[in-house]
Amino acid sequence: MRQLILLLTLALFSGPLLAANPACEKMATEKKLAGAAKNSFMKKCEREQPGNSQAMCDGKAAEKKLAGAAKNSFVKKCLRDSSAS
Repeated sequence: MRQLILLLTLALFSGPLLAANPACEKMATEKKLAGAAKNSFMKKCEREQPGNSQAMCDGKAAEKKLAGAAKNSFVKKCLRDSSAS
């Protein structure tokens, strides 16, 4: 029983690690980035990947320094526009 709980816990927490974009990971390795610089690079790289509408819209909202209701409204409209095209 303990092994099952341990296995499920590990599976739960390893999901985000496996979801990392391999292309971004490779570029970060080639640039020899580590720590905060790597984290920043990975976020930016994944945000800029085509087909990642939510991250792209969140990134645009961050660039415009939107927060709260204005951010939510902007992201909702951005997602609607990106799915329409």
